[in-house]
Amino acid sequence: MKITMVIPSYWGRKKTEGWKETDTVYDHPTPLDENGTLGRALKSLSTLKNKDFDLVILGVSTAPDIQEDVELKVSSIVQEVSPEVRTFFFSYSQLSKIHQYLAYHNLDKFNPLLQLNGYSNIRNLCLFSAHLLGSEAAVLIDDDEIFEDPMFLEKALEFIGQNFQGDKVLAVAGYYINPDNDFLLNKETTPWMTYWNKIDCMNRTFKEIIGKSPRLKETPFAFGGNLVVHRELFTHVPFDPSITRGEDIDFLINARMFGYKFFLDNQLSIKHKAPPKTHPQWRKLREDIYRFVFEKRKLESQEPTPNMTRITAEDLGYYPGEFLKDDLEDRIFRSNLMLAMDYLAQGDKKGASECINNIYLANTKASPMANPFQDLLQLQKVWKGLMEYFSSEKVCQEVCGLLNFIYE
Repeated sequence: MKITMVIPSYWGRKKTEGWKETDTVYDHPTPLDENGTLGRALKSLSTLKNKDFDLVILGVSTAPDIQEDVELKVSSIVQEVSPEVRTFFFSYSQLSKIHQYLAYHNLDKFNPLLQLNGYSNIRNLCLFSAHLLGSEAAVLIDDDEIFEDPMFLEKALEFIGQNFQGDKVLAVAGYYINPDNDFLLNKETTPWMTYWNKIDCMNRTFKEIIGKSPRLKETPFAFGGNLVVHRELFTHVPFDPSITRGEDIDFLINARMFGYKFFLDNQLSIKHKAPPKTHPQWRKLREDIYRFVFEKRKLESQEPTPNMTRITAEDLGYYPGEFLKDDLEDRIFRSNLMLAMDYLAQGDKKGASECINNIYLANTKASPMANPFQDLLQLQKVWKGLMEYFSSEKVCQEVCGLLNFIYE
């Protein structure tokens, strides 16, 4: 089975320049004047016993005006580490060549699907990269992770494409081992989280899915940085760019809507050592609000459709299911009110004001204007067309030639 591992690497402005309102929000992009975690991740590949795979590194920028600098930075790290596997670098220059190729063949309708901006688009480029290189499976990893298990790839491929209890396994999620060597979230809970008990819901779900046998089981959640997707799935179902974050679980939900089961392997782990998130709590909460409001609306907007399965919040366990139910609006209101009181007690009027704004946004901008389910159907139709076009060996050879990729 031919495999492509894809690692996106996110970069922002120099630390002295800071973050601008127009910059794309990612959890922890590395400032251009720092080294970040990519080199560490690439060096840890030497731990793997099986190195028979292609590796694609995606260079991602938070802003258009630093894209060239990001390309230089990421490519230099890749060259310096020189991983012991066949490695390809993909960033804005390569993306532009693909856009030009598609436009030349009057297929620029596909260009919006191939973008290096936003989590879902970047995950789609991970899948596209694997398809372009003719792989049967894509292994999605993040650059803030470390391989510690020499048998990681063997475990990642053990079930993919195989039959399991009457179903073909087309998606296998792994999980993260945190710096404290536990898969549970060891984070402090504070009173404002009474109605936003996300950590508790996640840990309850993790204990059930990761902490108990059997080894392989269906899962309501997935981590985008430890995910194996078979070609039969990734050529039919994309990540949805309409969601700003939580794209991994949204992808799982999309797949289940289209009739595909999602499994988790409780032996497929990777060490996750992420830099601390620098955004204030009200902003983190706002990102969750946008995510859950969108997802809830997607579930609500489902219509009877041939060959599709209706998914409910109850199908998605404690997490994310508890945040997709009818009480979501009340959770948002109560949690932001309590967090605003915390900010006021600290003398932070701006933080309190932003919490109140969160309540307003939950009922306005966070709620999608269009029908998310119908949008997904249209997205999937175009995505399938893109994947079918790049199923041509001739097309892949031509595009790989433009990118100086070796096609086998």
